[in-house]
Amino acid sequence: MKLFEILLVVLTLGSGLVLLADRLYFAKRRAARAGLLDSEPVLVDYARAFFPVLAIVLVVRSFIAEPYKIPSSSMMPNLLIGDFILVNKFSYGLRLPLNNAKIVPLGEPKRGDVVVFHFPGHADNDPAKGENFIKRVIGVPGDEIVFQGNGLILNGQPLKYDNKGLYAGHLGQGEGSQLLVEHLPGRTHTVLETEYARGEGQWTVPAGKYLVMGDNRDNSDDGRFWGLLPEENLRGKAFLIWLNCSGWFCKDGFEPSRIGTGIN
Repeated sequence: MKLFEILLVVLTLGSGLVLLADRLYFAKRRAARAGLLDSEPVLVDYARAFFPVLAIVLVVRSFIAEPYKIPSSSMMPNLLIGDFILVNKFSYGLRLPLNNAKIVPLGEPKRGDVVVFHFPGHADNDPAKGENFIKRVIGVPGDEIVFQGNGLILNGQPLKYDNKGLYAGHLGQGEGSQLLVEHLPGRTHTVLETEYARGEGQWTVPAGKYLVMGDNRDNSDDGRFWGLLPEENLRGKAFLIWLNCSGWFCKDGFEPSRIGTGIN
């Protein structure tokens, strides 16, 4: 996705510069030299055709909504492998493409939000650093959080859990896990847990940071292992599933019932 973003910006700027240069200089030279008989260069013709499309795609993708495909089982049972989702790009402020710098602050993540972000990485040389990840916000600035024995304690208060039995699984993932309803303050969502607890620890969330966790608690590489998420890494808030298709030409699965489903 990073490569696509770079290519989109380069092509948009390149085609725009070609049109600008032609309008300010080359078109006048053609008119003075041969009038209407001097045809427009092919490069200018292509730039004129593609620039408006590229500019619209760049603006929509950078400031309104960005597509994202769920690559793993870390957010099961709420987001499945093969889900294609939309990410609201202005929920947490308008950001520039490429460097993700915030230019207009509009809001901050709340507990329970499902967010897409640039992965901070386990180390500076982590090959996955900068890739887009998706997790749920569990802790916001000022929170004291303990994760112990597959249960969360938020600011000294253990969260309530409702056991919904065993999870049936999806594409061979998550089968046999316990399906639980987790009650965050003002927000409920489902999580998966096994008897083998991972990532136990305690965190104090400072200003400008967030603790994020996957809903598939024992199969998620999240903030319990690589640390708190910096605010500047946020890309946006996941809000809609627009397609579910696994494998080439959906050969591994297609679930039309998930199309148009909101993300809780």
